[in-house]
Amino acid sequence: MRDTRTTVVVITRNRRPELLHTLGLLRALPERPHVIVTDNDSHDGTADAVARLFPDMTLLRPGRNLGAVGRNLAVRQVGTPYVAFCDDDTWWEPGSLRHAADLLDTRPRLAAVTARIVVEPSGEEDPVVAELRDSPLTGPDWLPGPALGSFLAAATVMRTDAFRTAGGFHPGLWLGGEEELLATDLLRQGWWLSYVPDLLIHHAASTVRDSRERRIAGLRNTLWYTWLRRPWGPAVRRTAYLLRTVPRDGASVRAFARAVAGLPWVLRQRRPVPHELEARLMLLEREQRRSSARRYVG
Repeated sequence: MRDTRTTVVVITRNRRPELLHTLGLLRALPERPHVIVTDNDSHDGTADAVARLFPDMTLLRPGRNLGAVGRNLAVRQVGTPYVAFCDDDTWWEPGSLRHAADLLDTRPRLAAVTARIVVEPSGEEDPVVAELRDSPLTGPDWLPGPALGSFLAAATVMRTDAFRTAGGFHPGLWLGGEEELLATDLLRQGWWLSYVPDLLIHHAASTVRDSRERRIAGLRNTLWYTWLRRPWGPAVRRTAYLLRTVPRDGASVRAFARAVAGLPWVLRQRRPVPHELEARLMLLEREQRRSSARRYVG
């Protein structure tokens, strides 16, 4: 039976085969969610193919590559209480969207639930799942799973109003680890995030990706997030730790150079979190240093 509580938002760029596969699977879900696709200025015919093969879905063509802000554009069109994000190479397990909506319906301070991720075609868990499952944060008893300090946009169902009141994804970060800043702003507003292993999303990693550029953007955004939201002491220590531990190569140099170049706008928008939230972020940082899923390599 159709479930009208959740809209699925997908951003894509130049991944026509992967996207069409994902959209076919989303269309077949028993929940029959409405799907909004933001095409970030693809040049491989992606948008035309979506318009032709999936006329029942909403297609947005901003005419330029907005990165993660393409999700913000899509959420403006959302009329349901919940929005499920997935990438063009991830898709939701049948029943998971309904279960996520049930959990959010009964927990008004829960902003988002993140699913367990399995890698296709092997069916193995993504390495980041261990980090989600073993989160060091504690939360209220009503949480459906471990409390989180961040989320994965490719595998999360979020309360639409929470996304909007927190401002969505920051345009300055563009793409690459952009979730951390939004998550911190949600926590600052008193929302909770949770990992729910009963929810499931599949990930068949696209072969059309520039892993080096993704690594550069990820490290740059980690630094920008640190300088935007962490108090000066922890920000300096985290920056020093990254300087010591990232690979000493051209990609790392470019990431730090880009981060430094963005300092003027970062310092203008700097808004450190209060002490009680910083204590939670410190717990997360200690665990992240041991995570095999957080290595700035590639």
